[in-house]
Amino acid sequence: MAEARIHDLFDAWLQRSPERVFIHLPGRDLAFGALGAMAAALEAELRTDGVRPGDRVLVVAENCPEHVALVVACSRVGAWSCSVNARMAPGEVAGFAAKADARVCYFTSGVSPAAAAHARCYHAKDAAVPGLERSPARPEAVAEPPPLGDEVAAVIFTSGTTGTPKGVLMTHDGVAHFGRVSAASRALGPHDRSYAFLPMTHIFGLGTVLMASLQAGASLVMRSAFDPADLLDALAHHGVTQLQGPPTLFARLLAHLEQTGITKPDAPHLRYVYTGAGPLDIVLKQRVEAAFGLPLHHGYGLSEYAGSTALTRLGQWRDDTAAGYPVEGAELRVVDPSTGHDLPVGERGEIWMRGRGLFPGYFRDAEATAAVMREGGWYASGDLGEFAADGALTVVGRLKEMIIRSGFNVYPGEVEAVLHAFPAVARAAVVGRPEADGNEEVLAFVELRHGATLDEAALRAHLREHLAPYKRPSRVQVVAELPATASGKILKRALLAQAG
Repeated sequence: MAEARIHDLFDAWLQRSPERVFIHLPGRDLAFGALGAMAAALEAELRTDGVRPGDRVLVVAENCPEHVALVVACSRVGAWSCSVNARMAPGEVAGFAAKADARVCYFTSGVSPAAAAHARCYHAKDAAVPGLERSPARPEAVAEPPPLGDEVAAVIFTSGTTGTPKGVLMTHDGVAHFGRVSAASRALGPHDRSYAFLPMTHIFGLGTVLMASLQAGASLVMRSAFDPADLLDALAHHGVTQLQGPPTLFARLLAHLEQTGITKPDAPHLRYVYTGAGPLDIVLKQRVEAAFGLPLHHGYGLSEYAGSTALTRLGQWRDDTAAGYPVEGAELRVVDPSTGHDLPVGERGEIWMRGRGLFPGYFRDAEATAAVMREGGWYASGDLGEFAADGALTVVGRLKEMIIRSGFNVYPGEVEAVLHAFPAVARAAVVGRPEADGNEEVLAFVELRHGATLDEAALRAHLREHLAPYKRPSRVQVVAELPATASGKILKRALLAQAG
């Protein structure tokens, strides 16, 4: 049975409880009725501009209610919302606009100076809703015909951390289905409030936060960017019950707690803490759990599956960094990438998946789609993982990031975990750099904890104790901050560029 379309979920609450508050902002609240008025104005504007089912609408955005209203309006018209983070460079935004063959572009200029700057490049004018600007419509844009044109809800562009960004097609059914699965996995209900700083330009913000909240009737404490001081205030005074984010968010929060001398945040309503969208380190996990007195839940997902394929169980304390168990509708395998044969429990291989949330392909890129699809409808993720005896999946890294040193496989996550266990290190990233003899050099980059200095001799002794010689970094470089995408993924190619 097909799930509801995005606007169906919103419209159900609009008709049932128009006065119900959905978004909490600093100094004001917005009910479904007010958001519904925005969505209606934008729907009318899209139709006036000739936007048709299967057209793409590029949204250069940071989180705001107007972005939510635009996603709903696109769904009602049948257009595909293609949201990109406003903090991207002008060339990146131009590339996404060209890839999307967008009929019209919108900019959330009211909350984002970066979006306003992009808007000027596109000769944008005020849109039907204050806080938004829109470009002139492009009559030459080609709409995608049915059935794909009717099935797709959105295009999420990959971060490009491992190659050229691609447009992931996300179906209404896949996104809505995952919203329901996500809400059920944490018993999300009408009395819950999620701290919604995660960009809705990423599946984490769109699916795990927005769609799950629409499914459950929960509300959002919405912010356009992450500020640890604001988060602590929201936890203490604004009824936040759900906190979700990438590991980098929690690392930044812990650093802020150290700087301010706070040992335990005031969070009287918080009942669920979750991390995803990046590798989880056991030391970080333990520190977060100690700070909040709650289990740090974990999951494994990606844009190509409209959300998470695996999640840990509600309330379960684990002493490992497993991403949990396959969710409803998802099938997972760990295989030898060269043969496609399943590997036994405890053995590392490539994670393959299929199921209800799987994407129908990359937008207008049959070659890239064929490169990742396998016989039987399986998607080869490029991620490395292993199953435990209890059926839980642990993700250990990226196949492309695996380092070959002296004929041995070096998993960056394993080396990073050892670095994280060193007292002075707050965060670490490990990359491989090709050498002339075909080997790869192991390089490490670290952020230090507040007030710490690096004792290189002590660190080398720590590495010798915990890592085989071929796994030890040849160099450990201290950086002020590890470069990351808006969704928290470490930009390892940028780190390689920094290496001397």
